[in-house]
Amino acid sequence: MDEQALLGLNPNADADFRQRALAYFEQLKISQDAWQVCAEALAQSIYSDDHIKFFCFQVLEHQVKFKYSELTEVQQQLIRETLITWLQAQMLNPQPEKTFIRNKAAQVFALLFVTEYLTKWPKFFFDILSVVDLNPRGVDMYLRILMAVDAELVDRDVVHTSEEARRNTLLKDTMREQCIPSLVESWYQILQNYQYNNSELTCQCLEVVGAYVSWIDLSLIANERFINILLGHMSVEVLREEACDCLFEIVNKGMDPIDKTKLVESLCQVLQSAGLFSIDQEDDVDFLARFSKLVNGMGQALIASWTKLIKNGDMKSAQDTLQAIEAKVALMLQLLIHEDDDISSNIIGFCYDYLHILKQAIMLAVMKKLTYDEEYNFENEGEDEAMFVEYRKQLKLLLDRLAQVSPELLLASVRRVFNTTLQNWQTTRFMEVEVAIRLLYMLAEALPVSHGAHFSGDVTKATALQDMMRTLVTSGVSAYQHTSVTLEFFETVVRYEKFFAVEPQHIPTVLMAFLDHRGLRHTSPKVRSRTAYLFSRFVKSLNKQMNPFIEDVLNRIQDLMELSPPENGYQALLSSDDQLFIYETAGVLIVNSEYSAERKQVLMRNLLTPLMEKFKVLLEKLVMAQDEDRQMALADCLNHAVGFASRTSKAFSNKQTVKQCGCSEVYLDCLQTFLPALSCPLQKEVLRSGVRTFLHRMIICLEEEVLPFIPSASEHMLKDCEAKDLQEFIPLINQITAKFKTQVSPFLQQMFMPLLHAIFEVLLLPAEENDQSAALEKQMLRRSYFAFLQTVTGSGMSEVIANQGAENVERVLFTVIQGAVDYPDPIAQKTCFIILSKLVELWGGKDGPVGFADFVYKHIVPACFLAPLKQTFDLADAQTVLALSECAVTLKTIHLKRGPECIQYLQQEYLPSLQVAPEIIQEFCQALQQPDAKVFKNYLKVFFQRAKP
Repeated sequence: MDEQALLGLNPNADADFRQRALAYFEQLKISQDAWQVCAEALAQSIYSDDHIKFFCFQVLEHQVKFKYSELTEVQQQLIRETLITWLQAQMLNPQPEKTFIRNKAAQVFALLFVTEYLTKWPKFFFDILSVVDLNPRGVDMYLRILMAVDAELVDRDVVHTSEEARRNTLLKDTMREQCIPSLVESWYQILQNYQYNNSELTCQCLEVVGAYVSWIDLSLIANERFINILLGHMSVEVLREEACDCLFEIVNKGMDPIDKTKLVESLCQVLQSAGLFSIDQEDDVDFLARFSKLVNGMGQALIASWTKLIKNGDMKSAQDTLQAIEAKVALMLQLLIHEDDDISSNIIGFCYDYLHILKQAIMLAVMKKLTYDEEYNFENEGEDEAMFVEYRKQLKLLLDRLAQVSPELLLASVRRVFNTTLQNWQTTRFMEVEVAIRLLYMLAEALPVSHGAHFSGDVTKATALQDMMRTLVTSGVSAYQHTSVTLEFFETVVRYEKFFAVEPQHIPTVLMAFLDHRGLRHTSPKVRSRTAYLFSRFVKSLNKQMNPFIEDVLNRIQDLMELSPPENGYQALLSSDDQLFIYETAGVLIVNSEYSAERKQVLMRNLLTPLMEKFKVLLEKLVMAQDEDRQMALADCLNHAVGFASRTSKAFSNKQTVKQCGCSEVYLDCLQTFLPALSCPLQKEVLRSGVRTFLHRMIICLEEEVLPFIPSASEHMLKDCEAKDLQEFIPLINQITAKFKTQVSPFLQQMFMPLLHAIFEVLLLPAEENDQSAALEKQMLRRSYFAFLQTVTGSGMSEVIANQGAENVERVLFTVIQGAVDYPDPIAQKTCFIILSKLVELWGGKDGPVGFADFVYKHIVPACFLAPLKQTFDLADAQTVLALSECAVTLKTIHLKRGPECIQYLQQEYLPSLQVAPEIIQEFCQALQQPDAKVFKNYLKVFFQRAKP
C-alpha cells in the first residue's frame, strides 16, 4: 500500500495529504486486486492505525457492494474467511477495536449476508455464533452484525428498488424458517448471562430484540420467560430505557386484537405492581420519556384492538378492551402534564386516539340509548313515555355537541348505522329502523347549514346525505308496519325537502306515500294528523316542482276535505284541525300553479263552493235547533267551514296576488255567505270568533273591497258583548284603522262611542273579590282599549276622538290618565303615556283645542309624576322601565310644545307643590331641556329612585 497516501487518512493531516488519500481510495476502488491487500491487512492485523483499518473495510465494502459478482468463487471464499479471521482476532486482542471500526465491519458482514445467505453462506449466523460463543467482544460484534442486517432488510429510511424489496422479503422468509429460533435463543442466553455484569451488551441485545420483533414470530418473544426477563430489566436503572423501547416494539407488533389486549394487560399488571405507574416529577426524565412512549404504544395498541373488535361486532371483548383503555387514562394524564416536554409529547398520540374513541363510544352509546324499548306504549303515551321523550332530547343535545367537535365522525357513524339497517329493514326490529332514520333526521340540526342547504357546499357531507335520502325514499321503508317508523319517514322527508330539488324524480314516490294508507289514510289517527301538517309543509316547500301533480293531488285529497256534519255519527279520517292543513295545501297548490287566472279561479271556486253550500244549510239548521248539544255541534261545524275558507287564503300574501289569480269574487261570495252568522242569536261566541278571523284575512286579501261589509259586521259583533268578545274585536278594528286610516274615518267616528260604551259597560260590571279570571279578563280588555286609542291617535286620526263632543272627549282623556296612574299594569301604562305624548304632539300647541293646555298642566304633567311615585311602580321591572321611558317622552313632548311656559310651571308651581328641594328642581329642569332625549330618560329613572322611600 502507498504508505504516504495512507498518512492522509488521519483527521489531523493537512489538506494535501487528505486529498492524496482520497485519490488513492478512488484508485483502489477500480483496481482489480487492491481489495485483497486490504483483506490481508485486516486478517493479519498488519496496521495498528484505526483510520487505516477503517479504510480497509471501506475498500472491502465497495468490493462487496458493487463488484462482488466479478470475483471468482475462491476470491469470494477469501472475503468470507478474512471476515471470520478478523472476528476471531477480536476476542484475542488486548484492546477492543474502536466503535466506528466495529460498526463498519458489521456493515460489511451485513452486505455479505445479503449477497450470500440464500446461496453460498446459509450457515452465516451459525458460523458467527460458533466463533463468538459468549465472549463479550464476540457478542458485541454479533449484535452489531444483527443490527446491520436488520438495517439492510427493514430500514424504512432506505429507498429500495422493487428487486431489492423482493430479495429482502425472501431473505426474511428464509431466516424465519432456518435460523430465527436459534437467534432468539442466543439473545435469551446473552440477556441471562450479561444482565447483571455487562449493561452495555444487555442494552445492545434489547435493541436487537426490539428491532427484530417487528418481523419475526411474536410468540418467540412475547412469552413468559422473555417478558419476565424484560420486566426485570425495567427495575434496573442502566437497562430500563432500552427495556422500555424493547417492550414498546413488542406492543407495537400487529396481532389478534383479543391477544393484544391480553398481552398489554399482563404487561401493565406487572409494571403497575412494580410501582412504575406512580409518576414522580423528580424521576429520571430520560427514562420517563421512554416510559411515556411505551405507555403511548400500549394505549394506541388497545385502541386499535377496540376499533377492530367493534368492526367485527365482538361487543363483549370491545367492552373489556375499553375498560383496559380507561384504566390507563390517569397515567396518561400524569405523563401529559409532566413539566418535561419530551415526556408530554410522547403521550399525545394516545391522548388523541383516546379522545377519538371516546367520541365514538359516546356516539355508539347515544345511538343505542335513543332506541325505543319494547314497553314503550305508542297508542297511549303516559308518564314513562313522556320521560323517555325528554331523555331523547338530552341525548340529542349530546349528539349536537359531539358534532361540533367531530362532524366527520358523526356523519360516518350515522351513515354506517343507517345503511346497514336499511339494507335489511324488512327483517329488522321497528326500534332499530326508527332510530336509523331518526339519526339521519337529527343530522340536519347537528350539522347545521343556512336555509337548509344540505345538498350543496361541502361535497363529502352533501354526497353522504344525498345517498342516505335516496336510500330512504327508494328502499320502501315507508311501508314499515309501525307508526314510529312511518312518522320518522315523513318527518325526515320534510326536513330534507331540498333533496327533491336535486333529485326531483323521487317526488311522485313520496307524494303517494303521503296520500295513501301510509300517510293521510293510515289506520292510526296520530299518523294521519301529523302527516296532514307535514304534507302541507312538503307541498309548500316544493312550490313549482309540484306543477305536474296538482290536479291529481287535488282529486286524491277531495274526500279528506269534506265538512263533517254532526249527524249519522259519521267519523271523518281527519279532525277539523288536520283538515285546516289540507285546505291550506289545496290553496297553495292552486295559487302557486302555472295555470291561467281563469283556471285558478275555477279550481278555487270548486274548493270553496261546497263549504258555502254546506254553511247555508247548517246555519238554517242551527236557527231551528232546540237541543243545546246539537246547537254546539252545528256551531262548531259552521266555525270549521269559515276556518277552512280562511285557511285557503294563506296562499295569498296581499290583494295583488288574489287579483292575479282572479279569486277576489269567490272570497267576496264567502264573505256574503258567512256574515249572516253574526246575526244568529245562538252560539254567538263560536260563530263570531270564526267570522272575525275570516275578516282579518280578508282585510289582507281584499283590502278596501271589505270595507262595505265592516259597519254591519261591527254592529252585530258589538251586540251583547262580553269582555272576551270585545278583547278579540278590538284587534280587528285596529287592523282596519292602521291599514285604511282616513278611508275609515267616518265609520270610526260613527262607531267610536258605541264601542267605548260597550267596553266601559263590561269594565264597570261588578266582579267577585277573588275572581282572578274575571280580573285578568278586565285587565286584558283595558289593554285592548288603550291599544285601540293608540292605533287611532298613531294613525293620524285624532279628529275621530275630537269630534265625539267635549264631554266624551274629556271622558276618554280621563280614562287614559287613569290608565297611566291608577292601574298597576306597566304594559297598559306604557300605552297610555304613548297616547298622551301623541295627543300633546297633535293638540298641545298654541292652536290646539280649547282647554287642552289646561288639561296638560292639571292632569298630564301630574300623571307623569304620580305614576312613577306609586309603590307598585317597580323600577327594577323591565316593563315598568319601558313605561317610564314613555313617561319621559311625554314630558319632553310637553316641553317641546309649550316651551319656557312648561319649565316655569314646573319650577314655580308643580314641583314645589311636591316639596321637591329647589336645587333638585333646578337639576330636573336642566335635564328636561337637554336636547338628547336619552339623557333625560336616564335622569328621570335616577330622579324617581331617589324620590322613593
